[in-house]
Amino acid sequence: MSNKMAEKLTNFRVFLDGDDQIGVADVQLPELTAMTDTVKGAGIAGEVETPIIGHFSSLAMTINWRVTTKNSLKLAIPKAHDLELRGSVQEYDASTGEYRVWGQKVVVKAIPKKAALGKLDVGTGQDTTSEFEVNYIKVFIDGDEVLELDKYNYIFKVEGTDYLDETRTALGL
Repeated sequence: MSNKMAEKLTNFRVFLDGDDQIGVADVQLPELTAMTDTVKGAGIAGEVETPIIGHFSSLAMTINWRVTTKNSLKLAIPKAHDLELRGSVQEYDASTGEYRVWGQKVVVKAIPKKAALGKLDVGTGQDTTSEFEVNYIKVFIDGDEVLELDKYNYIFKVEGTDYLDETRTALGL
């Protein structure tokens, strides 16, 4: 019997346009918060807050840079940037006592909202930040596509099921 535990992200890199590593950073990925509406009326004992399938609130992403670089400032250009976050995840199999490493990749189209230049202080990082609105995100785990959200093209897939397929058909798309 397998007893695998994904333990930690051992490291990751941030790439612009697929091949330019753009700096030393940590990233706060977007939170998927469904848009909701309150349903009330005849047949319901009270109110129910229901999700609007495949529709999400603003997807904010923040990159915290160690220092300001040309590449980190390039992300202030007012356009959608293609970013790839490639990580290495360490997994432990308790049944065999062995470790294994697998890849995690997050692909986003990110529009800049804020570029904070940080601070200048001797012998420390500058704590520069870039904040973005994400309108597209795709997540791969161990080579498998597990999530895709494309707000402009009405796509919301989780493990191969597109929950907006019927919506696109109803809209004639």
